[in-house]
Amino acid sequence: MPQSVPPPSGVVRLGRAEAEQLAIKNNPRISVGRLLALAQHQIYRETRAAELPNFNGAITAVDANEGSRIGAGALTASRVLEHAGAGVTLSQLITDFGRTTNLVSAAKLRDKAENANGLATTEDIVLATDQAFYNVLQAEALLKVAQQTVTTRQSVETQVSELAKSKLKSNLDLSFAEVNLSQAKLLQLDAQNNVDSAVAALSAVLGFDRQVQYELTDENAQPPSPPANVDVLISTALQQRPDLQAFTYDQQAAEKFRRAQRDQLMPSISALGIAGGTPVRPDCFGGCFPNYFISSWYGAVGVNMSIPIFNGFSLTAQASEANYRAKAAAESTRDLRDRIVRDVRTAWLAANTAFQRVGVAQELAKEADLSLDLAQGRYKLGLGSIVELSQAQLQQTDAAIGFVNAQYQYRLALSTLNFEIGVQP
Repeated sequence: MPQSVPPPSGVVRLGRAEAEQLAIKNNPRISVGRLLALAQHQIYRETRAAELPNFNGAITAVDANEGSRIGAGALTASRVLEHAGAGVTLSQLITDFGRTTNLVSAAKLRDKAENANGLATTEDIVLATDQAFYNVLQAEALLKVAQQTVTTRQSVETQVSELAKSKLKSNLDLSFAEVNLSQAKLLQLDAQNNVDSAVAALSAVLGFDRQVQYELTDENAQPPSPPANVDVLISTALQQRPDLQAFTYDQQAAEKFRRAQRDQLMPSISALGIAGGTPVRPDCFGGCFPNYFISSWYGAVGVNMSIPIFNGFSLTAQASEANYRAKAAAESTRDLRDRIVRDVRTAWLAANTAFQRVGVAQELAKEADLSLDLAQGRYKLGLGSIVELSQAQLQQTDAAIGFVNAQYQYRLALSTLNFEIGVQP
């Protein structure tokens, strides 16, 4: 059974780039892609072998009823003779008018396509790592918001409780404060669960089958604004996307295979050679009978031409099938190009929207903090109600959560945009 990668002990300190490199090293999908690429390269070598000489050796020893003839079955010679010998045979394809050359080219292109698929898998894992990384940071930031909310509302609940005991506030105010505190505690429980789930997802994409404690370090620098020209991004994606490169190689391989299947209708010319010796053979007493071994060695060279004449239209059908599949591969490549253009444009629009949301959410958070400060001041002075304070607390919590979500959603949008345009990890 395959062995899983043992998780590191202790707390693992990771930045986003370190997490990506660790995922590329440990994730099993990366290994699968590399192994499939290596396997496809062996298929290319197998196909190329048809262009190289075929050299074989043979050793034969026969104990027979001397001079008898075979009455049934099929052998090269009907007379059975006691003998022993050894020899070699050499065969070399001279030409089959392009069939083998096209088959080798098709295998080479599929080899390139498999390598491109491996690179596409790597980029998939990098994107998944970025998503898991930012999800953990986002969940931890939301947990801090929840913890701060619990602390703030616990303080308010304590103050209202003391004021209620002194008959300075009503029990209704205390009930509102307790409800708000309970809601904050539920928010904290959900936030903690989200942190644990996000950490489990990160461990999985990093290639670990057990829980690991992480200390993630976020980039201190503010992420850049989205690129201004989407047409440049689309052009870059059409040049760099490894999955499109794989489809293109597959399309070219299908075209080469179509030509190879068409060339089956052409003749095939091969050179043949054979040489050897027969040290153990029947003696010739008073002359040799037919089929006896006249010489102690043998050798011959020749050229063979194989011409297909009629095979039930099998070769024609195979050529037509390959032609249809080549056209289908071309259409699949065109479909992927269209989807890449759509996905890049969609990712660019999402990144721009997420970037704008960060600024709006930040302004909203500042206004919500100010509103909560004013509501708390009014409530302490007896000018505002507990309902007003509760509403301000709820708005402040929602604004803080929205600001955290906006920051990490923008980082995720940038990672997705980089993935869509095929930026190398």
